[in-house]
Amino acid sequence: MNSGADSARQIALPFAWIRRFDFAAYIAGRNHAAVAALKALSLGEGGGNIYLWGRAGTGKSHLLHAVCGAASARQKNAGYIPLRQIRELSPDLLQGLDSLDLVCLDDLDQLAGKPDWERELFHLFNRMREAGKALVFASRLGPREISIELPDLKTRLAWDLGFLLEPPDDETLIRALRERAAERGLDLPEEIAQYIMTRCARDTHSLFRLLERLDETALERQKRLTIPLLRELLDRGYDPDARKIP
Repeated sequence: MNSGADSARQIALPFAWIRRFDFAAYIAGRNHAAVAALKALSLGEGGGNIYLWGRAGTGKSHLLHAVCGAASARQKNAGYIPLRQIRELSPDLLQGLDSLDLVCLDDLDQLAGKPDWERELFHLFNRMREAGKALVFASRLGPREISIELPDLKTRLAWDLGFLLEPPDDETLIRALRERAAERGLDLPEEIAQYIMTRCARDTHSLFRLLERLDETALERQKRLTIPLLRELLDRGYDPDARKIP
């Protein structure tokens, strides 16, 4: 492998953060403290690492993308690393990441029980700490529950500032959905928003992408958004990352 900077570049470029996943698009709900800590970290005001955990749909990945984007906007070198996608590759991929100012590691639980990966992550943790740089972790499990087998690594993870993310309630999600619709110039009645909530995953990414696709489809068909139209589209299948609803 080449120099540390080259190693970091090999990881950071293929897995760039998604710019639309910024702090403004995140519905904080009861997670204001976590968002505030991440914003401070992106500004260089927070000290140490941050560990986020929680169930699917709480926005862990969204926040990793957001803090990377915010740090980059301040001319910091940040990298988003989706561990789920690289866990079958060599842990040497983590070498050189300490050339970055901020490293965000998603799906940390995917490395638990993999000795080579745990050892390399332990070394990265130490190098980043010695250089005064930061790591942000995201996992389904908290630092004490995660099945990390390397004792020294598990101890270090417990040093981090930790936040258990909680999902927003339905009222908050509906309000956010209607606000996003208004930004698009779309009238989204309460009953239609309620119907969407019963038929779609309760995370902002899925909800906002669905709204975007529905708006495009309604315009193409020159129809208003109605529950029958929603039912027709959703019953035919919907992929939040597809280009169009069929």
